[in-house]
Amino acid sequence: MSIAKPLIKQFPCPGCGSTLEFDPQVGQLKCPYCGREEVIPQSTEQVEERSYDAYLDSEHTQLAALSNTALEADCPGCKAQITFEPPNVAGQCPFCNTSIVAQPHSASPVMAPEAVLPFNISQKAARAGIQKWINSRWFAPGGLKKLAQQEGIQGVYLPFWTYDCYTVSHYTGEQGTHYYVTETYTETNSEGKSETKTRQVQRTRWRSHSGRVDRSFDDILIPGSESVNTKRLEALEPWDLSKLAPYDASYLSGFKAQRYQVNLKQGFELAKGKMEEPIRSDVRHDIGGDEQRIHSVSTNYSAITFKHLLLPVWISAYRFRNKQYQVMVNAQTGEVLGDRPYSVWRISATVLSVLTIVGIILFIIGSLEEPSPDLPLPDSTVPGTSVIPGSPAAPNFSQPLQPDEAFQRAINTAGNASLLAQSAQTEQDWQQIAAEWERAIALLRAVPPTHLNYSTAQQKVGEYQRNLDYARQQARIAE
Repeated sequence: MSIAKPLIKQFPCPGCGSTLEFDPQVGQLKCPYCGREEVIPQSTEQVEERSYDAYLDSEHTQLAALSNTALEADCPGCKAQITFEPPNVAGQCPFCNTSIVAQPHSASPVMAPEAVLPFNISQKAARAGIQKWINSRWFAPGGLKKLAQQEGIQGVYLPFWTYDCYTVSHYTGEQGTHYYVTETYTETNSEGKSETKTRQVQRTRWRSHSGRVDRSFDDILIPGSESVNTKRLEALEPWDLSKLAPYDASYLSGFKAQRYQVNLKQGFELAKGKMEEPIRSDVRHDIGGDEQRIHSVSTNYSAITFKHLLLPVWISAYRFRNKQYQVMVNAQTGEVLGDRPYSVWRISATVLSVLTIVGIILFIIGSLEEPSPDLPLPDSTVPGTSVIPGSPAAPNFSQPLQPDEAFQRAINTAGNASLLAQSAQTEQDWQQIAAEWERAIALLRAVPPTHLNYSTAQQKVGEYQRNLDYARQQARIAE
Protein backbone atom coordinates (compact mmCIF):
# COMPACT_ATOMS: atom_id res chain seq x y z
CA MET A 1 0.00 0.00 0.00
CA SER A 2 1.58 3.29 -1.03
CA ILE A 3 1.51 6.51 0.97
CA ALA A 4 1.04 9.67 -1.09
CA LYS A 5 2.70 12.93 -0.19
CA PRO A 6 0.77 15.47 1.90
CA LEU A 7 -1.54 17.42 -0.34
CA ILE A 8 -0.81 21.04 0.52
CA LYS A 9 1.04 23.37 2.87
CA GLN A 10 -0.38 25.68 5.57
CA PHE A 11 -2.09 28.97 4.61
CA PRO A 12 -0.55 31.96 6.45
CA CYS A 13 -2.01 35.42 5.78
CA PRO A 14 0.56 37.60 3.93
CA GLY A 15 -0.91 40.66 5.67
CA CYS A 16 -0.97 39.80 9.38
CA GLY A 17 0.48 36.30 9.62
CA SER A 18 -2.79 34.74 10.82
CA THR A 19 -4.25 31.68 9.12
CA LEU A 20 -6.43 32.14 6.06
CA GLU A 21 -9.81 30.37 5.97
CA PHE A 22 -12.07 29.49 3.06
CA ASP A 23 -14.94 32.00 2.80
CA PRO A 24 -18.07 30.62 1.08
CA GLN A 25 -19.32 34.13 0.21
CA VAL A 26 -16.26 35.13 -1.80
CA GLY A 27 -15.26 31.62 -2.85
CA GLN A 28 -11.63 32.05 -1.84
CA LEU A 29 -9.31 32.22 1.17
CA LYS A 30 -9.89 35.15 3.51
CA CYS A 31 -8.21 36.30 6.71
CA PRO A 32 -10.75 36.46 9.58
CA TYR A 33 -8.69 39.22 11.24
CA CYS A 34 -7.45 41.66 8.62
CA GLY A 35 -9.88 40.70 5.83
CA ARG A 36 -7.20 40.02 3.24
CA GLU A 37 -8.35 37.72 0.43
CA GLU A 38 -6.26 35.23 -1.51
CA VAL A 39 -7.41 33.49 -4.66
CA ILE A 40 -7.18 29.69 -4.66
CA PRO A 41 -5.18 28.78 -7.76
CA GLN A 42 -7.37 26.97 -10.25
CA SER A 43 -6.06 23.49 -10.89
CA THR A 44 -5.60 22.33 -14.46
CA GLU A 45 -6.34 18.79 -13.34
CA GLN A 46 -9.69 17.23 -14.07
CA VAL A 47 -11.80 15.27 -11.62
CA GLU A 48 -11.21 11.72 -12.77
CA GLU A 49 -13.02 8.45 -12.26
CA ARG A 50 -10.82 5.78 -10.65
CA SER A 51 -10.84 2.09 -11.53
CA TYR A 52 -12.69 0.18 -8.83
CA ASP A 53 -10.88 -3.11 -9.44
CA ALA A 54 -7.46 -1.45 -9.43
CA TYR A 55 -8.12 0.33 -6.15
CA LEU A 56 -9.32 -2.85 -4.48
CA ASP A 57 -5.76 -4.06 -5.00
CA SER A 58 -3.97 -2.68 -1.93
CA GLU A 59 -0.76 -2.28 -3.94
CA HIS A 60 -2.43 0.49 -5.95
CA THR A 61 -4.40 2.23 -3.22
CA GLN A 62 -3.07 5.74 -2.62
CA LEU A 63 -3.34 6.97 0.93
CA ALA A 64 -2.64 10.48 2.11
CA ALA A 65 -3.41 12.88 4.94
CA LEU A 66 -5.91 15.54 3.92
CA SER A 67 -3.07 18.04 4.30
CA ASN A 68 0.40 18.15 5.82
CA THR A 69 -0.85 20.20 8.81
CA ALA A 70 -4.17 18.48 9.48
CA LEU A 71 -4.86 17.17 12.99
CA GLU A 72 -7.35 14.50 13.98
CA ALA A 73 -9.29 13.76 17.16
CA ASP A 74 -11.70 11.03 18.18
CA CYS A 75 -15.10 11.94 19.63
CA PRO A 76 -15.70 10.07 22.93
CA GLY A 77 -19.45 10.27 22.33
CA CYS A 78 -20.27 9.04 18.80
CA LYS A 79 -16.72 7.76 17.99
CA ALA A 80 -16.46 9.90 14.86
CA GLN A 81 -12.94 10.88 13.77
CA ILE A 82 -12.77 14.63 13.19
CA THR A 83 -10.06 16.23 11.04
CA PHE A 84 -9.30 19.94 11.27
CA GLU A 85 -6.66 22.51 10.29
CA PRO A 86 -4.79 24.50 12.96
CA PRO A 87 -5.28 27.03 14.46
CA ASN A 88 -8.79 25.55 14.68
CA VAL A 89 -9.30 23.18 17.60
CA ALA A 90 -11.32 20.03 17.96
CA GLY A 91 -13.77 21.77 20.29
CA GLN A 92 -17.14 20.04 20.27
CA CYS A 93 -18.11 17.19 18.00
CA PRO A 94 -20.29 18.52 15.15
CA PHE A 95 -22.29 15.27 15.11
CA CYS A 96 -23.27 14.90 18.78
CA ASN A 97 -22.05 18.12 20.47
CA THR A 98 -19.81 16.17 22.88
CA SER A 99 -16.73 18.06 24.07
CA ILE A 100 -13.61 16.47 22.58
CA VAL A 101 -10.99 16.38 25.32
CA ALA A 102 -8.62 13.81 23.78
CA GLN A 103 -5.29 15.16 22.58
CA PRO A 104 -5.39 15.59 18.78
CA HIS A 105 -2.81 13.76 16.71
CA SER A 106 -1.54 13.91 13.16
CA ALA A 107 -4.29 12.92 10.74
CA SER A 108 -4.09 9.30 9.66
CA PRO A 109 -3.78 8.61 5.93
CA VAL A 110 -6.98 7.94 4.01
CA MET A 111 -7.74 7.19 0.38
CA ALA A 112 -7.06 10.54 -1.27
CA PRO A 113 -10.22 12.46 -2.30
CA GLU A 114 -10.57 13.15 -6.01
CA ALA A 115 -12.71 16.25 -5.55
CA VAL A 116 -14.35 18.65 -3.13
CA LEU A 117 -17.56 20.65 -3.42
CA PRO A 118 -16.74 24.02 -1.79
CA PHE A 119 -19.04 25.63 0.76
CA ASN A 120 -21.49 28.00 -0.93
CA ILE A 121 -23.67 28.94 2.09
CA SER A 122 -22.16 31.10 4.83
CA GLN A 123 -22.46 30.30 8.53
CA LYS A 124 -24.75 33.30 9.03
CA ALA A 125 -27.10 32.16 6.26
CA ALA A 126 -27.07 28.59 7.58
CA ARG A 127 -27.92 29.75 11.09
CA ALA A 128 -30.80 31.84 9.74
CA GLY A 129 -32.03 28.83 7.78
CA ILE A 130 -32.01 26.63 10.88
CA GLN A 131 -33.83 29.30 12.91
CA LYS A 132 -36.50 29.62 10.22
CA TRP A 133 -36.82 25.82 10.06
CA ILE A 134 -37.30 25.56 13.83
CA ASN A 135 -39.81 28.43 13.88
CA SER A 136 -41.90 26.63 11.26
CA ARG A 137 -42.08 23.33 13.20
CA TRP A 138 -45.55 22.61 14.50
CA PHE A 139 -45.85 21.40 18.09
CA ALA A 140 -42.21 22.27 18.92
CA PRO A 141 -41.57 23.07 22.62
CA GLY A 142 -41.42 26.78 23.38
CA GLY A 143 -37.90 26.54 24.83
CA LEU A 144 -36.52 25.09 21.61
CA LYS A 145 -36.51 28.42 19.78
CA LYS A 146 -34.46 30.09 22.52
CA LEU A 147 -32.07 27.15 22.60
CA ALA A 148 -31.54 27.30 18.83
CA GLN A 149 -30.33 30.89 19.13
CA GLN A 150 -27.62 29.81 21.57
CA GLU A 151 -26.37 26.56 20.03
CA GLY A 152 -23.30 26.52 17.81
CA ILE A 153 -23.18 25.48 14.18
CA GLN A 154 -20.16 23.88 12.53
CA GLY A 155 -19.12 23.47 8.92
CA VAL A 156 -18.07 19.91 8.06
CA TYR A 157 -16.99 18.16 4.87
CA LEU A 158 -18.58 14.72 4.80
CA PRO A 159 -17.11 11.83 2.77
CA PHE A 160 -19.07 10.37 -0.15
CA TRP A 161 -18.44 7.81 -2.88
CA THR A 162 -19.83 7.90 -6.40
CA TYR A 163 -19.95 4.80 -8.59
CA ASP A 164 -20.36 4.31 -12.33
CA CYS A 165 -20.85 0.91 -13.85
CA TYR A 166 -22.38 -1.09 -16.70
CA THR A 167 -24.81 -3.85 -15.75
CA VAL A 168 -26.07 -6.89 -17.64
CA SER A 169 -29.02 -8.62 -15.95
CA HIS A 170 -30.50 -11.99 -16.91
CA TYR A 171 -33.97 -12.65 -15.56
CA THR A 172 -36.84 -15.13 -15.48
CA GLY A 173 -40.47 -14.24 -14.89
CA GLU A 174 -43.99 -14.31 -16.27
CA GLN A 175 -45.98 -12.02 -18.52
CA GLY A 176 -49.63 -11.46 -17.66
CA THR A 177 -52.17 -10.58 -20.35
CA HIS A 178 -55.66 -9.45 -19.41
CA TYR A 179 -58.78 -10.87 -21.03
CA TYR A 180 -62.46 -10.65 -20.13
CA VAL A 181 -65.22 -13.24 -19.68
CA THR A 182 -68.94 -12.85 -19.28
CA GLU A 183 -70.22 -13.85 -15.86
CA THR A 184 -73.85 -14.47 -14.94
CA TYR A 185 -75.09 -13.54 -11.48
CA THR A 186 -78.40 -13.11 -9.63
CA GLU A 187 -79.47 -10.20 -7.46
CA THR A 188 -82.66 -9.03 -5.75
CA ASN A 189 -84.25 -5.89 -7.16
CA SER A 190 -86.10 -3.13 -5.31
CA GLU A 191 -89.35 -5.09 -5.54
CA GLY A 192 -87.83 -8.11 -3.79
CA LYS A 193 -87.70 -10.23 -6.94
CA SER A 194 -84.62 -12.12 -8.19
CA GLU A 195 -83.07 -10.94 -11.44
CA THR A 196 -80.41 -12.63 -13.55
CA LYS A 197 -77.76 -10.29 -14.99
CA THR A 198 -74.39 -10.51 -16.73
CA ARG A 199 -71.14 -8.60 -16.31
CA GLN A 200 -67.60 -8.54 -17.76
CA VAL A 201 -64.94 -9.92 -15.41
CA GLN A 202 -61.19 -9.44 -15.90
CA ARG A 203 -58.95 -12.49 -15.93
CA THR A 204 -55.16 -12.76 -16.43
CA ARG A 205 -53.40 -15.29 -18.63
CA TRP A 206 -49.77 -15.97 -17.58
CA ARG A 207 -46.90 -17.29 -19.63
CA SER A 208 -43.22 -17.75 -18.82
CA HIS A 209 -40.77 -15.13 -19.98
CA SER A 210 -36.98 -14.70 -19.71
CA GLY A 211 -34.46 -12.30 -21.17
CA ARG A 212 -31.66 -9.82 -20.58
CA VAL A 213 -31.55 -6.08 -19.87
CA ASP A 214 -28.53 -3.75 -19.94
CA ARG A 215 -28.11 -0.42 -18.19
CA SER A 216 -25.37 2.14 -17.55
CA PHE A 217 -25.27 3.89 -14.15
CA ASP A 218 -23.56 7.24 -13.56
CA ASP A 219 -22.62 8.84 -10.23
CA ILE A 220 -24.56 6.64 -7.83
CA LEU A 221 -23.97 8.69 -4.65
CA ILE A 222 -23.24 6.80 -1.41
CA PRO A 223 -22.51 8.50 1.96
CA GLY A 224 -19.23 7.43 3.51
CA SER A 225 -20.28 8.59 6.99
CA GLU A 226 -22.12 6.59 9.65
CA SER A 227 -22.35 9.56 12.03
CA VAL A 228 -25.31 11.00 10.14
CA ASN A 229 -28.59 9.30 9.29
CA THR A 230 -28.28 7.99 5.70
CA LYS A 231 -31.90 8.74 4.84
CA ARG A 232 -31.42 12.34 5.93
CA LEU A 233 -28.28 12.73 3.81
CA GLU A 234 -30.21 11.37 0.84
CA ALA A 235 -32.99 13.86 1.58
CA LEU A 236 -30.42 16.70 1.44
CA GLU A 237 -29.87 15.91 -2.24
CA PRO A 238 -29.51 17.00 -4.95
CA TRP A 239 -25.89 18.10 -5.05
CA ASP A 240 -24.68 19.82 -8.20
CA LEU A 241 -21.64 17.64 -8.84
CA SER A 242 -20.81 19.70 -11.93
CA LYS A 243 -19.43 22.27 -9.42
CA LEU A 244 -16.84 19.81 -8.07
CA ALA A 245 -13.29 21.12 -7.89
CA PRO A 246 -10.15 18.96 -7.88
CA TYR A 247 -9.24 18.35 -4.27
CA ASP A 248 -7.26 21.18 -2.69
CA ALA A 249 -6.84 21.40 1.10
CA SER A 250 -7.34 25.16 0.83
CA TYR A 251 -11.08 24.52 0.78
CA LEU A 252 -10.83 22.81 4.19
CA SER A 253 -9.26 25.79 5.94
CA GLY A 254 -11.63 26.95 8.66
CA PHE A 255 -13.78 23.81 8.48
CA LYS A 256 -13.72 20.27 9.82
CA ALA A 257 -13.76 17.08 7.80
CA GLN A 258 -14.64 13.49 8.57
CA ARG A 259 -12.75 10.45 7.37
CA TYR A 260 -14.91 7.84 5.67
CA GLN A 261 -16.41 5.12 7.86
CA VAL A 262 -17.85 3.18 4.92
CA ASN A 263 -14.98 1.87 2.82
CA LEU A 264 -14.83 1.56 -0.96
CA LYS A 265 -16.07 -2.03 -1.14
CA GLN A 266 -18.87 -1.52 1.39
CA GLY A 267 -19.96 1.56 -0.54
CA PHE A 268 -20.30 -0.41 -3.77
CA GLU A 269 -22.50 -2.99 -2.06
CA LEU A 270 -24.78 -0.14 -0.99
CA ALA A 271 -24.68 1.21 -4.55
CA LYS A 272 -25.91 -2.17 -5.81
CA GLY A 273 -28.96 -1.72 -3.62
CA LYS A 274 -29.68 1.62 -5.30
CA MET A 275 -29.29 0.02 -8.73
CA GLU A 276 -31.69 -2.82 -7.97
CA GLU A 277 -35.01 -1.01 -8.47
CA PRO A 278 -34.05 0.63 -11.82
CA ILE A 279 -32.90 -2.80 -13.04
CA ARG A 280 -36.16 -4.43 -11.96
CA SER A 281 -38.07 -1.63 -13.66
CA ASP A 282 -36.18 -2.43 -16.87
CA VAL A 283 -37.06 -6.10 -16.41
CA ARG A 284 -40.77 -5.34 -16.01
CA HIS A 285 -40.68 -3.19 -19.13
CA ASP A 286 -38.88 -5.94 -21.06
CA ILE A 287 -41.39 -8.60 -19.96
CA GLY A 288 -44.22 -6.38 -21.18
CA GLY A 289 -47.87 -7.34 -21.10
CA ASP A 290 -50.43 -6.00 -18.65
CA GLU A 291 -48.81 -7.44 -15.52
CA GLN A 292 -45.43 -8.93 -14.68
CA ARG A 293 -44.04 -11.39 -12.19
CA ILE A 294 -40.28 -11.44 -11.61
CA HIS A 295 -38.89 -14.74 -10.35
CA SER A 296 -35.12 -14.13 -10.52
CA VAL A 297 -32.60 -11.48 -11.59
CA SER A 298 -28.87 -12.16 -11.92
CA THR A 299 -26.73 -9.08 -12.53
CA ASN A 300 -23.11 -8.77 -13.66
CA TYR A 301 -21.32 -5.48 -12.94
CA SER A 302 -18.47 -4.29 -15.17
CA ALA A 303 -16.50 -1.15 -16.07
CA ILE A 304 -16.82 -0.02 -12.45
CA THR A 305 -15.30 3.35 -11.60
CA PHE A 306 -15.58 5.56 -8.54
CA LYS A 307 -14.77 8.94 -7.05
CA HIS A 308 -14.06 9.81 -3.42
CA LEU A 309 -15.65 13.21 -2.68
CA LEU A 310 -15.97 15.66 0.19
CA LEU A 311 -19.35 17.45 0.27
CA PRO A 312 -20.16 20.42 2.56
CA VAL A 313 -22.79 20.58 5.33
CA TRP A 314 -23.47 22.85 8.26
CA ILE A 315 -24.41 20.83 11.35
CA SER A 316 -25.97 21.91 14.62
CA ALA A 317 -26.10 19.15 17.24
CA TYR A 318 -27.91 19.92 20.48
CA ARG A 319 -29.43 18.29 23.55
CA PHE A 320 -32.96 19.15 24.62
CA ARG A 321 -34.36 17.67 27.81
CA ASN A 322 -31.66 14.97 27.88
CA LYS A 323 -32.21 13.82 24.29
CA GLN A 324 -29.83 14.28 21.35
CA TYR A 325 -30.96 16.08 18.17
CA GLN A 326 -29.19 17.04 14.95
CA VAL A 327 -30.04 19.62 12.26
CA MET A 328 -28.14 19.86 8.96
CA VAL A 329 -27.93 22.37 6.13
CA ASN A 330 -26.84 21.50 2.61
CA ALA A 331 -24.04 24.07 2.32
CA GLN A 332 -24.49 24.29 -1.45
CA THR A 333 -28.29 24.72 -1.72
CA GLY A 334 -29.35 25.82 1.79
CA GLU A 335 -31.77 22.88 2.24
CA VAL A 336 -32.45 22.27 5.97
CA LEU A 337 -33.38 18.92 7.52
CA GLY A 338 -33.10 17.48 10.98
CA ASP A 339 -34.47 16.04 14.20
CA ARG A 340 -36.80 17.97 16.41
CA PRO A 341 -38.59 17.30 19.71
CA TYR A 342 -42.37 17.37 19.96
CA SER A 343 -44.28 19.04 22.77
CA VAL A 344 -46.77 16.52 24.13
CA TRP A 345 -48.33 19.41 25.98
CA ARG A 346 -48.93 21.42 22.79
CA ILE A 347 -50.28 18.41 20.91
CA SER A 348 -52.63 17.64 23.79
CA ALA A 349 -53.66 21.27 24.02
CA THR A 350 -54.44 21.42 20.31
CA VAL A 351 -56.47 18.22 20.44
CA LEU A 352 -58.31 19.52 23.49
CA SER A 353 -58.96 22.83 21.72
CA VAL A 354 -60.46 21.03 18.74
CA LEU A 355 -62.61 18.89 21.01
CA THR A 356 -63.68 22.00 22.91
CA ILE A 357 -64.71 23.78 19.71
CA VAL A 358 -66.66 20.71 18.63
CA GLY A 359 -68.28 20.59 22.07
CA ILE A 360 -69.24 24.27 21.86
CA ILE A 361 -70.78 23.77 18.42
CA LEU A 362 -72.78 20.76 19.62
CA PHE A 363 -73.86 22.71 22.71
CA ILE A 364 -75.05 25.63 20.56
CA ILE A 365 -76.91 23.27 18.24
CA GLY A 366 -78.53 21.60 21.23
CA SER A 367 -79.47 24.98 22.69
CA LEU A 368 -81.16 25.99 19.44
CA GLU A 369 -83.10 22.75 19.27
CA GLU A 370 -84.30 22.79 22.90
CA PRO A 371 -85.26 26.00 24.74
CA SER A 372 -83.25 26.47 27.94
CA PRO A 373 -84.00 28.64 30.99
CA ASP A 374 -82.35 32.01 31.17
CA LEU A 375 -78.89 31.84 32.73
CA PRO A 376 -77.44 34.62 34.90
CA LEU A 377 -74.80 36.73 33.22
CA PRO A 378 -71.26 36.48 34.66
CA ASP A 379 -70.15 39.25 36.98
CA SER A 380 -66.58 40.15 36.09
CA THR A 381 -66.34 42.31 39.21
CA VAL A 382 -66.39 39.34 41.57
CA PRO A 383 -62.95 39.08 43.26
CA GLY A 384 -60.77 36.24 42.01
CA THR A 385 -62.34 36.13 38.55
CA SER A 386 -61.41 37.81 35.29
CA VAL A 387 -62.51 37.74 31.70
CA ILE A 388 -59.81 37.46 29.03
CA PRO A 389 -60.76 39.28 25.81
CA GLY A 390 -62.02 36.81 23.26
CA SER A 391 -62.18 33.99 25.82
CA PRO A 392 -65.11 32.17 27.46
CA ALA A 393 -66.55 34.08 30.40
CA ALA A 394 -65.07 33.30 33.79
CA PRO A 395 -67.43 31.70 36.34
CA ASN A 396 -69.29 33.88 38.78
CA PHE A 397 -69.03 32.13 42.15
CA SER A 398 -71.37 34.68 43.80
CA GLN A 399 -74.34 33.11 42.06
CA PRO A 400 -75.28 29.43 42.02
CA LEU A 401 -74.74 27.66 38.71
CA GLN A 402 -76.88 25.01 37.19
CA PRO A 403 -74.97 21.70 36.70
CA ASP A 404 -75.21 21.93 32.90
CA GLU A 405 -73.88 25.47 32.96
CA ALA A 406 -71.02 24.60 35.36
CA PHE A 407 -69.92 21.66 33.23
CA GLN A 408 -70.02 23.62 29.97
CA ARG A 409 -68.20 26.61 31.47
CA ALA A 410 -65.50 24.25 32.73
CA ILE A 411 -65.01 22.89 29.21
CA ASN A 412 -64.86 26.40 27.74
CA THR A 413 -62.41 27.61 30.38
CA ALA A 414 -60.15 24.58 29.76
CA GLY A 415 -60.23 25.31 26.04
CA ASN A 416 -59.16 28.88 26.72
CA ALA A 417 -56.26 27.67 28.87
CA SER A 418 -55.14 25.32 26.10
CA LEU A 419 -55.21 28.09 23.50
CA LEU A 420 -53.18 30.40 25.74
CA ALA A 421 -50.59 27.65 26.32
CA GLN A 422 -49.77 27.47 22.62
CA SER A 423 -48.06 30.87 22.73
CA ALA A 424 -47.04 31.13 26.40
CA GLN A 425 -43.44 32.19 27.10
CA THR A 426 -43.29 34.35 30.22
CA GLU A 427 -43.93 33.58 33.88
CA GLN A 428 -47.02 35.82 33.76
CA ASP A 429 -48.39 33.85 30.79
CA TRP A 430 -48.11 30.55 32.65
CA GLN A 431 -49.59 32.02 35.84
CA GLN A 432 -52.60 33.16 33.83
CA ILE A 433 -52.94 29.69 32.33
CA ALA A 434 -52.70 28.10 35.79
CA ALA A 435 -55.51 30.40 36.97
CA GLU A 436 -57.69 29.23 34.07
CA TRP A 437 -57.12 25.57 34.98
CA GLU A 438 -58.01 26.35 38.62
CA ARG A 439 -61.31 27.90 37.49
CA ALA A 440 -62.07 24.92 35.28
CA ILE A 441 -61.44 22.49 38.16
CA ALA A 442 -63.63 24.53 40.51
CA LEU A 443 -66.47 24.49 37.97
CA LEU A 444 -66.22 20.73 37.50
CA ARG A 445 -66.42 20.17 41.23
CA ALA A 446 -69.71 22.09 41.22
CA VAL A 447 -71.31 19.26 39.22
CA PRO A 448 -73.37 17.16 41.72
CA PRO A 449 -73.12 13.32 41.92
CA THR A 450 -76.69 13.02 40.66
CA HIS A 451 -75.94 14.77 37.38
CA LEU A 452 -75.52 12.92 34.09
CA ASN A 453 -72.02 14.43 33.52
CA TYR A 454 -70.72 13.75 37.05
CA SER A 455 -68.52 10.80 36.06
CA THR A 456 -67.02 12.70 33.11
CA ALA A 457 -66.46 15.74 35.31
CA GLN A 458 -64.52 13.69 37.86
CA GLN A 459 -62.29 12.23 35.15
CA LYS A 460 -61.56 15.69 33.77
CA VAL A 461 -60.68 16.98 37.25
CA GLY A 462 -57.68 14.63 37.27
CA GLU A 463 -56.71 15.62 33.73
CA TYR A 464 -57.05 19.36 34.45
CA GLN A 465 -55.06 18.97 37.67
CA ARG A 466 -52.13 17.52 35.70
CA ASN A 467 -52.34 20.45 33.30
CA LEU A 468 -52.45 22.86 36.25
CA ASP A 469 -49.31 21.27 37.76
CA TYR A 470 -47.54 21.55 34.41
CA ALA A 471 -48.48 25.23 34.04
CA ARG A 472 -47.17 25.98 37.53
CA GLN A 473 -43.94 24.14 36.71
CA GLN A 474 -43.49 26.18 33.52
CA ALA A 475 -44.13 29.38 35.47
CA ARG A 476 -41.29 28.47 37.85
CA ILE A 477 -38.97 27.66 34.94
CA ALA A 478 -39.77 30.98 33.25
CA GLU A 479 -38.97 33.03 36.38
